[in-house]
Amino acid sequence: PLRYISKYREFVKHEAVKNKSQWKTMGPAKVAVPSPNDFLQKHSKEPKLAPKKKEEDGKKLRPLSVPQRTYHPVIRIKKNFINKNAVAVIKGVPKKPRPFCVDTRQGDKYPLEPSGLVPKYIKKKNYGVTPRYVARRNEEIKREEEEYEARVLEQLKKKAMKTLSDEERTNILKALKKNWEEINHAYQGLPVLTDTRYKKIHKEELELKLKQLEHDIAAIENHKNIYIADV
Repeated sequence: PLRYISKYREFVKHEAVKNKSQWKTMGPAKVAVPSPNDFLQKHSKEPKLAPKKKEEDGKKLRPLSVPQRTYHPVIRIKKNFINKNAVAVIKGVPKKPRPFCVDTRQGDKYPLEPSGLVPKYIKKKNYGVTPRYVARRNEEIKREEEEYEARVLEQLKKKAMKTLSDEERTNILKALKKNWEEINHAYQGLPVLTDTRYKKIHKEELELKLKQLEHDIAAIENHKNIYIADV
């Protein structure tokens, strides 16, 4: 049987060839090839100096500047560092060997100075000198103690004892005697028989009050000058 052939076959071929570019898949069709005469030459990339000026229209160029008589050019003297170093080594003082400390039988050693065995701290200039902050703190403590003592003395002066005047002494003595008479009157009025606990306690309280009042009256009468502290 005959194979099917589309009626648009020729149209599709024509459209495909019509819209296709020459370098669409394989690059441009023609590339400019460099000329063999344009090869890289020696010193071609180095900067070129401007050409020297020639005499134009019979005019001479200015002469070059001549240095003055006082000009002294700088002369670089080459130094022989090998001889210089040799002289420095010959005249130099030989270095002292570093002290080491050996602490094992196998000969293990380490530097002696940072080991702590050398008493280098006691050789300092400020060794044994009281630091400034300690002296400043001691001064502050001493000043605080002085202020505290002054404050205490001021308070003691305020609380100083004062002398009792004769008028006050007489009034206090009269009040104590009057109080003694009242308590004595109450004591005389107690019953003869104290058969209960309350009667015994009341009688003992009155006796204690009478004794205390008699002691205070005797102390005031026997001492003319009496001092009282303001507490």
